Amino acid sequence: MKTLHIVLGVTGSIAAYKAGDLIRRLRDPQGKFRSYDVRVFVLMTKEAEDFISPLTLGSLSGEKVYRSSGNWLQESEPLSHIWLAQHADVFLVAPATANIVGKLAQGIADDLITTTFLATRAPILLAPAMNDQMYAHPFVQENFKKLKKFGTRLIEPVKGHLACGSFGEGHLAEIDDIVKAVAETVAKKK
Repeated sequence: MKTLHIVLGVTGSIAAYKAGDLIRRLRDPQGKFRSYDVRVFVLMTKEAEDFISPLTLGSLSGEKVYRSSGNWLQESEPLSHIWLAQHADVFLVAPATANIVGKLAQGIADDLITTTFLATRAPILLAPAMNDQMYAHPFVQENFKKLKKFGTRLIEPVKGHLACGSFGEGHLAEIDDIVKAVAETVAKKK
C-alpha cells in the first residue's frame, strides 16, 4: 500500500474545530483514500490553538503536531518545515484565514505554515473561512487571484451562518467538499 502524506495547516478561525473531523475523514480506511496509508501532518498557528488543542489533532492524526507557538524555530525539530515540504503529496490549509492568505500571497515566511508553503512543490489547496465582508474585500480577493495564478487551488467557501452572527459567503466549505478536492488533486498527481 502506498503512503500518502498530507500536510494540513490549521489557522486561527472558529472553523478550526472542524479540523478534527477533516483529519478523521482523510484517514478513514473506507473513505476516498482507501488504497493509501494516509499520514496527516498538522501544522498549527498559535491562534489556532485558541480554538482546538494540539493534543486533539495529534490524537486524531496519530502524528506529532507542529506548532508555531513560542519560539518555533528552536522548539520544533530542526528544519521540520523543509522535511514536511519535501515529503508532502498535498499541502492543504483548512481553515485559511484572511491573515494567512495575505501572508502566503506576499511570500511572508514567519511561522511553520508559511515557511512550509514556500518550500514545498506539492499541490496546494486553501479552504478559506472568514467573515463575509473580509472575504469580499478587494485586497483579499486580489490575494486569492495571485495565489491561483501560481497554481494554488481554492476550495470556495459557502454561504452560511458566521461566528459574527451574520449570514454570508465565508463559511468553511463542507468537509465532504474539502476531502473531494484533495482526492481530485491526488488523482491528478498520479
